[in-house]
Amino acid sequence: MFLIKRTLLRLCQVALLCISILTIFILFVGFINRPGKHKSGRPAHMLENGFRNPWPTSSDRSFADFMKWQIDRWRGKAPKKPSSYNFTTVENDGGFLRENTSATTVTWVGHATTLLQIDGVNILTDPIWSERATPVSWTGPRRVVPPAPAFDDLPKIDLVVISHNHYDHLDKPTIQRLGNSAHYFVPLLMAKWLRGLGIENENITELDWWQEAEHRGLKIVCTPTQHFSGRGLHDRNQVLWCSWTILGKTQRLYFAGDTGYFPGFTEIGEKFGPFDVAVLPIGAYLPRWFMSPVHVDPPQAAQAFLDLRARVFVPIHWGTFDLADEPMDQPPQFLVAAADSLQIPRESIWLMRPGETRTF
Repeated sequence: MFLIKRTLLRLCQVALLCISILTIFILFVGFINRPGKHKSGRPAHMLENGFRNPWPTSSDRSFADFMKWQIDRWRGKAPKKPSSYNFTTVENDGGFLRENTSATTVTWVGHATTLLQIDGVNILTDPIWSERATPVSWTGPRRVVPPAPAFDDLPKIDLVVISHNHYDHLDKPTIQRLGNSAHYFVPLLMAKWLRGLGIENENITELDWWQEAEHRGLKIVCTPTQHFSGRGLHDRNQVLWCSWTILGKTQRLYFAGDTGYFPGFTEIGEKFGPFDVAVLPIGAYLPRWFMSPVHVDPPQAAQAFLDLRARVFVPIHWGTFDLADEPMDQPPQFLVAAADSLQIPRESIWLMRPGETRTF
């Protein structure tokens, strides 16, 4: 009986490991479906059955590349990580955020989720309050620090912007909780997924790169990124990915979502900058040979900040889910060093803890 229990336990452990690896595979490869070829006359990023990154800075990663990464990890070639981290949140009961109707604020909830308040409009970026970023609730990348503020402490959310459909950026339980109380801005072909959750079409605005729409006095522009999409093994790049430019009466915000470093940062900065705040990712960048097409490292994020001609840099996409090979507390240290080398003033880098609100 003991041997049977031990065998079953090991089988369960192997199954959990396989599902966790599969989740990482979907987040970073998920390549089985191919979206076809480009046809003349179409925008450069549109293919027969999906989308692509049209810049020479982009390249695809294969299943063989993914397996090389995983084998390197198994062989101990990845950097050693701490067994635990001392990440903490800032207590935030949401009182100020619920009452605020005039100040422009940013609150880092965790990972790529921020609450932005501008011109009296409350905006969530890539909201995820779930414990795990995974297609199943019982395994996969797990939070090392809880989201803050708690979901129930949020002000009424007017607008949600989604950058792409990976599980750490598009969270089904969170969208279900938000429901039809908010309006959703999403990239091309994501509206169908939202409608499947009961979100009414009148509450969805679906845009292509460089398209724009107005909502409650704000101009919302769908701007490019260099990334990819997919929630399974057969839907790679069938849904577009993007960043978001939010233009208020006097202030301008930029939210990057996920991205590799690409020429689009300069173009966005020229078209819509200078920005008051740029919310940019700095984590999940190692190993560089594998991650560089889709995830900036901190020096590249600092250069993107300069390209965008922004005043304040809010770093995201670190310290929440362990998705890559770098220690989770390394990105902000790397960023500060890079900012110093680029002569970016320290006061321009807002290293925030989950739950922290700053006004600008």
